[in-house]
Amino acid sequence: MSHNDTATIEIAKPLLRSRAGLWWGLLGVTAFSFTVPFTRVAVENGHMSALFVGSGRAVIAAILAAAALFVTRQKVPQGRQWLQVAVVAGGAVVGFPLLTSFALTTVPASHGAVVIALLPAATAVCAVLRTGERPAPSFWVAAAFGAVTAVTFAVIQGGGLGGLHVSDLLLFAAVIVCAIGYAEGGLLSRTLGSWQTISWALVLASPLMMVLTGMAVVQHPPTGTPAEWAAFAYLAAVSMFLGFFAWYRGLAIGPMAQVSQVQLSQPVMSILWAGLLLGEHIGWQTILGGIAVIGCALLAVRARNRAGVAKAL
Repeated sequence: MSHNDTATIEIAKPLLRSRAGLWWGLLGVTAFSFTVPFTRVAVENGHMSALFVGSGRAVIAAILAAAALFVTRQKVPQGRQWLQVAVVAGGAVVGFPLLTSFALTTVPASHGAVVIALLPAATAVCAVLRTGERPAPSFWVAAAFGAVTAVTFAVIQGGGLGGLHVSDLLLFAAVIVCAIGYAEGGLLSRTLGSWQTISWALVLASPLMMVLTGMAVVQHPPTGTPAEWAAFAYLAAVSMFLGFFAWYRGLAIGPMAQVSQVQLSQPVMSILWAGLLLGEHIGWQTILGGIAVIGCALLAVRARNRAGVAKAL
């Protein structure tokens, strides 16, 4: 083999690795993109309460996570790591599923997808605050403009400030708590492991979610069509657990700065599924709102990534 052949192979390895990371990341994001539409399917007709859908899916995911941790003999978090696991659990396991489940009882999935499109930018902001980074002013401008755009979208669709629904407030709260959980999870995964972080968070939150699920079953015994139960099963097995395997594997392969931006395609896919699967009318307001929020999130994430690379250099 010639020197040139060896050089070609060495150049190709990082390229193939980068593509593998992007494909794994895209697989994870695709799995997550069904979360909002399927949550809407599960709670829309009232056969299952929002409390049951939000907590019950975490209980099932916790059982799967505990089994995975036991079979693979993962190390147990130590000391301060438990506090970090609790933050991840509060945001990604408890807060986001419950808040979105209640919100989507009254707003369309496409509407929820646009508001939740703030999540990448919000996660970047939380990561900056948590790590003490000093990104360029363009980062803060993009993040702030994205938040204003999302609020404006919610107000316009609600018919004015007086029409801003409680569901919109729940969606914004879901974005905030999930962003905090994602940012903390990103830091913890460096020492504890990627999928292990969400698995331990599921296990830690399981006692609370079991209590809430029991309350939900007593107050409103769940029933549902096969489609509704299938949606619930997807939320439990894929949205809360298996999707993280692909997503975190993509981030681990990297490069993380590029793979993380794949998440910006999630709201686009969620809106698409809302139209195709739920028959929701996707009007120009939804399309323009989605483009504007996603564009701001893209600018914020890229500005933060550039700052991170410059600091590393």
